[in-house]
Amino acid sequence: MPYATARVLLLSLPLLSPALLPPALPAGAPNAGPDGWSAAPAGGGRPSFYAEGAPGAALRDTVAVTNRGTRPLAVRLGAAGPGLRVAFAETALDVPARTRAEVPFTVTVAADARPGDRTGRIVVRDFAGREREVRLLVRVGGPRLAALTVEHVAVRGGRIAYELVNRGTTVLVPRLAVHADGVLGVVLDRGPRPLPVRLPPGRRLALSEPWPDPPALDAVTVRLTVTAPGAARATGRASARFVSPGAAAGVAGGALSAVAAAAALRRRRCCRRGTAAVEVEPRGALT
Repeated sequence: MPYATARVLLLSLPLLSPALLPPALPAGAPNAGPDGWSAAPAGGGRPSFYAEGAPGAALRDTVAVTNRGTRPLAVRLGAAGPGLRVAFAETALDVPARTRAEVPFTVTVAADARPGDRTGRIVVRDFAGREREVRLLVRVGGPRLAALTVEHVAVRGGRIAYELVNRGTTVLVPRLAVHADGVLGVVLDRGPRPLPVRLPPGRRLALSEPWPDPPALDAVTVRLTVTAPGAARATGRASARFVSPGAAAGVAGGALSAVAAAAALRRRRCCRRGTAAVEVEPRGALT
């Protein structure tokens, strides 16, 4: 924790009623409840916490817990939200009646964090289970990079399955084109169209494309091409063989017919050879 000792500032207000609290902490302030206590960024005038920093930075702020009631208030402080590491100077706090406590905290940005926005919440909970939340927004600086890949392409069950991966630092809205070639030529060609998704940095998304009328009998190569503003074109491929039951029966029937025809041809040839042998022998007997 970046603090040598936990620092909690108590501002005692024993002579003021809730209606006479300082303007930064009015009775109707955001996050105030009917039970008479509230949580907000210290200093007043801010509805939420906001900070900017590079990867590896330690960002500091202070949360104020105000007890407008006539009894002491015991609370615990915590944080919620992915990708944010928050350390408080004090996590358990007793706030006297008509008193405001200010608790410093630090948000540490991971050294390998991608540039972009991170959102979370500072959560203050009393021992009756009642909560106050204050939104926390951290903007991680760095170069903006758009990079996209399409992976794990597969054809199954009348659909073309694939995964999109955002390997950059910006939110992407991708476009998809689908093309498939068979033995005798093109069997599927769908031009580029926007996908109804927004892909955040570092996210992987599994999608599929319907193909309700694939060929009955063919060997195809499917190619997916994905683009996004500022990103290089990404391509993924997969191979598939189609043999429907009807086509398989037709192929089997054709093969059997070919075998039967070949057998009949061999029998006819054998018969011709046998007839020729019978005709030759009498002529040899007369000489």
